[in-house]
Parts: sequence; structure tokens; C-alpha cells
Amino acid sequence: MIRRLILGSVFGGALALAAPLVAQALRNHNTNAPVDVTADRIEVQDRADRAIFAGDVHVTQAELTLDAARVTVAYDRSGAGTQIDRVDAAGGVTVKSPSETARGQFAVYDLNRRLITMTGGVVLEQGPNTVRGGRLVIDLDSGRAVVDGSAVGGAPGTSGRGGRVTGRFSVPQRKGG
Repeated sequence: MIRRLILGSVFGGALALAAPLVAQALRNHNTNAPVDVTADRIEVQDRADRAIFAGDVHVTQAELTLDAARVTVAYDRSGAGTQIDRVDAAGGVTVKSPSETARGQFAVYDLNRRLITMTGGVVLEQGPNTVRGGRLVIDLDSGRAVVDGSAVGGAPGTSGRGGRVTGRFSVPQRKGG
């Protein structure tokens, strides 16, 4: 039933280097790989075509993992088999690939559009580089990642309107100052 995982606003040249690296890594993610899920509880709502995993949910597909308090999987059974349409995660969501980690309060993976959207005080880390904002959208087809400061997701330090994107990026150490 569960075959796939959950699994722009660019300021300065530094973010232009950091955010696309995340999408590039996820662009090669095998969405056809099997999915393993562990949780404290599962509730299948067959008439609503969804399954709800709750309590310390851990999802793994290939080298991508997702951790959250709750994950809802919406599926479609009208075709030749069960197809997952959308995965929603809530409560301290962490998505990790081998080289990046993204954290937020909510995540939506639209499998049909191949978009991952995270909101709620998003923090994106790649090695020593960190970007913070209100929302992160990763397009798995184009390899484009956009972080914006929208207060839609309740980015830290926003007053409800138009937050800002912030980042800290490492620079190569040069000899002689």
C-alpha cells in the first residue's frame, strides 16, 4: 500500500548555492523504492482512502528518512492497484538525505506533482551551512528548492507578516588572511 515517501526567494549568491544542493540530492531520489514505516499506532480509514500513523513515526525509503509525530497517507485505489497520492506529516518533522537535513512543523509530499513542501520554522542544513525561513518547497522534477520567509508557516521571529530568510554559510579558509 505504501510505496513512496514523503518524503525562488533567493537572497544573495550564498543561498543560490545552498538551497539548490538540497533539491539536486533529492532529485535523484528513487520514489519507486520500497517504504518502511514504524509507528506506535496505525489507523486505516479505508472508506476515506487514507492511513494515519501516529506516535514516533519513522519512514525510510532508500536513503531518505522522515520522522514526525503523525503521518497521514492518502491513497487512490481506482486504478490497477493502490497508489499513494499525498503524504502529510505533522509535529516536529525532520527529513534527512545523506547530505542534508530539513526540519519544520509540517510537511506535504504531493506525489503526483513531485513537490515536497515544508512549513513552520523551517531549518535547512547542509554540512556547516544553514538556511532558515517560513517555507521550503522542493521540486523533485526540476531540482529547484525555494526557501521563503513567508510567515505562513510561522517562521521564528516573524510577526505574522512577510518574514525573512536568513542563512549562515561557510567560506573556504584561505592562507595569509
